[in-house]
Amino acid sequence: MTSETVISIFLGVGLAASVGFRVFLPLFALSLASFFNVWELNDSWQWIGSLAAVITLGVATVIEVFAYFIPWVDNALDSMAVPLAAIAGTAVMVSTVAGLDPVVTWSLAIIAGGGTATAIKGANATGRLASTASTGGVANPLVSTVETGTAVAVTTASIFAPAIAAVLVIIILFIIFRIYRKLRPRAKT
Repeated sequence: MTSETVISIFLGVGLAASVGFRVFLPLFALSLASFFNVWELNDSWQWIGSLAAVITLGVATVIEVFAYFIPWVDNALDSMAVPLAAIAGTAVMVSTVAGLDPVVTWSLAIIAGGGTATAIKGANATGRLASTASTGGVANPLVSTVETGTAVAVTTASIFAPAIAAVLVIIILFIIFRIYRKLRPRAKT
C-alpha cells in the first residue's frame, strides 16, 4: 500500500466522519477541493468537481446548516439524515480512495465510510433528541453550532492534513463510545 493510498483513506474517513455532523458540508468541501485541483478524485467521481456540483452542493450546505438552527426542524432533518449519512459517507470514501482493488475500495467505503458517518450521525441525532426533550429545543441551536463547527474543523483537516483528520476521527469516536457506555443501562449482577 502506497503512502498516496493511505492518505486517500485518511481523507475519506475524515470526510465520512464530517458527514456524520453535516451531510452536505463535506461533500461541498470535496467538490471545491476537486474544482480547484487540491484533490484528484477517482475517474468516475470527477463530476463532483464540476461547477454545477459546486453550486448545487453549496446551496444544499447553506440550507442544511441554517435548517439545523430551527428547533424541531432539526429533529426532522436528523430522521432523514441518518440513512443519507450512510450513503454520503460511503460515497466520499469511494470517491477519494486511490490505488486499491475495487472490491477492497467498496468494502472499506461501506464499513469505514458509511459506518463512521452513521455512528456519528446516530449519536448526534440521539443527543439532539435529548436536548429537545430536556430543554424544549432551546439548547438545540448550541448543539447545532458545535456540530457545524466540528464538521468544518474535521472537513478542513481532512482536505489539508488527512493524517490529523484521522486522529480527530479516532478521538471523536472514542468520545462517542465513552458517552454511550455512561448512558447505557448496566446489567444487574
